[in-house]
Amino acid sequence: MLIEGSFTVPAPRERVWRYITDPAMMGPCVPGCDSIEVVDSRHYKARVRVELGPVKAGFNLEVEVTEESPPLAIHSTTRGEEGSRASIVSARSELRLETLAEGGTEVRYSSEVSVTGRLGKFGLGMMRKKADQLGKQFAERFSARVAAGESGGA
Repeated sequence: MLIEGSFTVPAPRERVWRYITDPAMMGPCVPGCDSIEVVDSRHYKARVRVELGPVKAGFNLEVEVTEESPPLAIHSTTRGEEGSRASIVSARSELRLETLAEGGTEVRYSSEVSVTGRLGKFGLGMMRKKADQLGKQFAERFSARVAAGESGGA
């Protein structure tokens, strides 16, 4: 399933880049993110809860930054599963930052996501709707933190 979207942050691209590549800033912005651990500069572990209809799932995720072009783009892969392996998720993602004429930054993202197991049984439409909802929540939280100039620390 391809998930794409964009949002605007009222801050310069370099500042948005610093925040978007800082796990301590990103973690609290991700809906359902309980924890994030930096393994090294290119690897992270996270615990994320997701509710899709009546199903609640907690994923242990491993994120690898596969390519960076500061402050323009970042590519990553994410893999994870529920503790019982009831559902497995994997994603290849790209995030691009573009300076806007009025001084803000457009953040564009796309992810090719695969979900198998009990969550994978939900229809594509329902999963896409949930992904859009989570994307909007993230954009609101992230934009507010960057605009306010908050520092890291989950």
